[in-house]
Amino acid sequence: MDARVEKVLNLPTYQRALIVLVIVTAIGAGFYFTVYQGQVDEYSKLVERRDAAQVQLQKNQRIAAKLKVYKEEYAKLQEDLKLALGELPLKKEIPSLLTNIGALAKEKGLDIIRFQPKGENVKGFYAEVPVALKLSGSYHQAALFFDAVGKMERIVNIQGLKMGSGKDVDGKTNLAIDCSAITFRFIEGGTAQAKKAKKGGRR
Repeated sequence: MDARVEKVLNLPTYQRALIVLVIVTAIGAGFYFTVYQGQVDEYSKLVERRDAAQVQLQKNQRIAAKLKVYKEEYAKLQEDLKLALGELPLKKEIPSLLTNIGALAKEKGLDIIRFQPKGENVKGFYAEVPVALKLSGSYHQAALFFDAVGKMERIVNIQGLKMGSGKDVDGKTNLAIDCSAITFRFIEGGTAQAKKAKKGGRR
């Protein structure tokens, strides 16, 4: 038997127990620092990843649950846009639209003193098309004309309305009416056309 082992065996019981305790403690400490602690750290990282994945999964599930609603809202917005664009005439329709405005004025009994289309004002995907109007007629005739313009299929706004003092003509009071009729047209190419127009204006 090894002399060192024999020497240990001959020690009092409490000393042998103390040696065993030291050895077990050393082995335990070595296992903890070399194996167990690394596994604990790895486990903590895996738990964090799992929790993050669960949060992302719940978020995706909420989005998926609302996906149908989003699609329906998008389809409605597309339909609304289509209807809105339908109220903006194309360039080739502008002359007939302006003719219709003049015809409405005559239909309501107004005399057209001036009907002067102005330059377009590009606003991105649409352009403002103003027309300076100078009319003559009664207040009632003017009100009927503005009401008819407001009911046109295409969008036409009356702006800058001014009514001068009335003049008696054949027993009726005629007013001098100045205003601008502004309609809008759709620009194919939208923003790109607007930028091109701005560049051209700076030359």
